[in-house]
Amino acid sequence: MTAIDAIGRDAAGPGDAVGPGDAVAVVGAGTMGQGIAQVALVAGHPVRLYDAVPGRAHEAAKGISARLDRLVEKGRMQPSQRAAALERLHPAAELAELADAALVVEAVLERLDVKQELFTALEGIVSRDCLLATNTSSLSVTAVAGVLKHPGRFVGLHFFNPAPLLPLVEVVSGHATDEAAAARARATAAAWGKTPVSCADLPGFIVNRIARPFYAEALRVHEERAADPATIDAVLRESGGFAMGPFELTDLIGQDVNEAVTRSVWESFFQDPKFTPSLAQRRLVESGRLGRKTGRGWFPYGSEATPPRPRTAPPAPAPGSVAVHGDLAPAAALPGLIEEAGIAVVRDEGAGATRPGWIELPGGARLCPADGTAAGEAETPVIHFDLALDYARAGRIALAPSPAVGDADLKEAVGLFQALGKEVSVIAGIPGLIVARTVAMLVDFAVDAVARDVAAAEDIDTAMRLGVNYPRGPLAWGEEIGLDRVLTILDGLHKACPTGRYAPSQALRRRAAAERAAARKSRQEDAS
Repeated sequence: MTAIDAIGRDAAGPGDAVGPGDAVAVVGAGTMGQGIAQVALVAGHPVRLYDAVPGRAHEAAKGISARLDRLVEKGRMQPSQRAAALERLHPAAELAELADAALVVEAVLERLDVKQELFTALEGIVSRDCLLATNTSSLSVTAVAGVLKHPGRFVGLHFFNPAPLLPLVEVVSGHATDEAAAARARATAAAWGKTPVSCADLPGFIVNRIARPFYAEALRVHEERAADPATIDAVLRESGGFAMGPFELTDLIGQDVNEAVTRSVWESFFQDPKFTPSLAQRRLVESGRLGRKTGRGWFPYGSEATPPRPRTAPPAPAPGSVAVHGDLAPAAALPGLIEEAGIAVVRDEGAGATRPGWIELPGGARLCPADGTAAGEAETPVIHFDLALDYARAGRIALAPSPAVGDADLKEAVGLFQALGKEVSVIAGIPGLIVARTVAMLVDFAVDAVARDVAAAEDIDTAMRLGVNYPRGPLAWGEEIGLDRVLTILDGLHKACPTGRYAPSQALRRRAAAERAAARKSRQEDAS
């Protein structure tokens, strides 16, 4: 009989949540530990809070009490509920006081030896039906459990900070984790009002693995001096629909923390070039500019700091008319928006199969959707425009002109998008611009993760929306853009930078080929 076979034989089934009357122990009284303890308290559990540093658990209990006070002040909790919750909170001075726990969640230092020592000690204290969980974000769940006598009951329960507010919990199954233990962990997280997603024990789990390009591509654009951090952030927010730009977000997270996660994932993947850390970020960390917590990161902070301003093109006159050739997908909405702005649109009906489509400006320059090629490669005057989450609602667009584009051509392009109500940022002619390259990489990482059984497609999209607040799950985004177009963007980037960083995954190539085959079949059926 495995350890999990014995769990709850007389009480809970393997897929049942830890009951609200059952004690939950949290080991580690830092920010994450306090947050997890608060979540368990509000869910009705007696909570044992332990920290190896004497007195820290009592101080943490005071912090939890203060946060519950604020919930009462805001009307989100009744005074009687607060009082009952605090009666259930018990700071523990010794590990032995956790003996009655039905679930132990660890949130201590991210060191394998420390965690292994802790859980080895806990095995001799808690009952055989106690579920053991680590909140690690960077270590292998399998490795932590490797020293245990009964690793089947061990899972990863990765909460996101702040734990009381963010709904996502990654439930990570190690190599030896029994499915019944993972099911019980998922049920418990759901009972606590969280949204659990299941994932395999691979570096970065779901969120920290798939989110790497969001930071990495912004840093790459900055390192190539194609745009400054404030402009990159603005384009990703106002065109890409992301809640925060990567530079302001890493300043909030802490440059040291974000860089450490990137480096950990890179090293865990045996220094795969797709996960290569940024030298610019390394230098920022070495300089002590860690973000908000030090008063300066990519941007300055404090009462006298000037908010960063993106580069924005000055007003320009709109062209009187444009011509549209071929298929502009995923920018197919643009011709209609241009007509709504009072600009005449001439459609080339004979170019329906043209790939890619473009908008012809009166001066002869072509406005083309970002496709992974650099504007400098074009012999004709070409201005690439960036991907938008929603071209109707986007507040900003990035343009990258080729060297052949004159001032008059660029002003026509700027004036056109300004007539649609957009701010315009002109950047250097790099492949994939800003949003398109970022989203293409996110999509490829997500497609590859599904193919490698990291997690189910639905769980990946849910994790990225809830864990890091992306405007759309990357797999759903890829389907909307078209996986063949995503592949084209990455092929262009890979040609420009043949290091392996942008090499499309085989899973993406297979799915894009299937998409093309389905499209051909549909056209044949329509023709018949």
